[in-house]
Amino acid sequence: MKQVIVNAQIYDFHRYIQNGYMVFDKTIIKVGLMSEYVADGTFEIDMHGHIVLPGLVCAHTHIYSTLARGLSLPFNPRNFKEILAQMWWKIDRHIDNEMSYYSSLVAGVDFLKNGVTTIIDHHASGGDITGSLTKLEEGVNEVGIRGAFAFEVSDRFDTAQAIEENVSFIESHQQGDNRGLFGLHASLTLKDETLTKVKEKLGQYPIHIHVAESAMDETDCMEKHSKRVINRLDDFGLINPDSIIVHAVHVNDEEIAIIRKRNAVIACNVTSNLNNAVGLPNILKFMDAGIPVIIGNDGISHAMASEYASLYFAMHHRYESPTKFNLDHLLTLINHTYEYVSRLFNKRIGRLEAGYVADFMVVPYVAPAPMDATNAFGHVFFGLFLALKPRFVYTAGCQRIKDYRLLDAEVMTKYENAKTISKRLWDDIKQEQ
Repeated sequence: MKQVIVNAQIYDFHRYIQNGYMVFDKTIIKVGLMSEYVADGTFEIDMHGHIVLPGLVCAHTHIYSTLARGLSLPFNPRNFKEILAQMWWKIDRHIDNEMSYYSSLVAGVDFLKNGVTTIIDHHASGGDITGSLTKLEEGVNEVGIRGAFAFEVSDRFDTAQAIEENVSFIESHQQGDNRGLFGLHASLTLKDETLTKVKEKLGQYPIHIHVAESAMDETDCMEKHSKRVINRLDDFGLINPDSIIVHAVHVNDEEIAIIRKRNAVIACNVTSNLNNAVGLPNILKFMDAGIPVIIGNDGISHAMASEYASLYFAMHHRYESPTKFNLDHLLTLINHTYEYVSRLFNKRIGRLEAGYVADFMVVPYVAPAPMDATNAFGHVFFGLFLALKPRFVYTAGCQRIKDYRLLDAEVMTKYENAKTISKRLWDDIKQEQ
């Protein structure tokens, strides 16, 4: 149904309108100044005292981790691989399709409440591989967000099943609101034999893989294969255009040049990097090399505005300067992320302009200081992003969040039932101890 928001501030990381209107149905039809607005009987929504922002994008997450929230396991890692072995590998090998579905539904609700309307997920589920990406899709579809999904091929799992899960999902999702990428875990869990099998099935599909998250990934690759991670992937011919290279904390200049040459993108997840104490990526070097940098959160939360803040402040620490990485750099990364998902989904995502999908949030905000096009992002960043709480969220023109609550009562009932599913997961893990 066509509707129009009136008397609102409108900002989409490109343009700021102090008092405007926005006509929309599934896509945005028209945006303009209230002084130019002519009522035509379209249903009006008065948003005085609010700002309209595009729905945010999480460019790398791990939905399966949702049901592990609050789980306590024996944990005393001495290095990054022990973090995986003592925590995440204990969890993911027990994930089955029912758990995948519920983790997706819960994550989808929590993403929406944080204004996130598009996600790119990197999945692992040893309990069920076949059909797992479809279960993730079902969960987010019920909530109303769009997603791209990949299963991380790893020698810890049945590699033939994992490869087939990627291929079948990608091939069956060339249209619509969901997409597939070809998932790989990381070099340190992939033998040459497995990468050969991947290459046989990959074609021109983009890969989605963790690279050099910790120095151990590079050290392991040098010791086993006498080359660095990106060089190894490139030697197998795996880095197709728009492949997502996740983390890239410890890549060197030669690897950066290969990433650029292959027209891949780098997904940074600095809060996770800080949490795992693995170092921080050299984002400015990536940008200087002409590599698009997109922003994910590695599954550490279902928020992205706070991830933007973490990235901004972490780069000040990394470069030992409060100005070397500035808000303009952050804006570039946010827009790189929108540009990437626009290509991936073949939809115009991320602007409040005619022809773009009507994915947006509405947040209460009355500027306490002068606000115009020159400083709008400063207001949004310091005034909202450190504790973003959208009052309303729409996807494809449909209101999903109203007055901070999900409108779909059936979904919320399932959300509450997720405790039963998570308990089964926890019991499975603890029985293994």
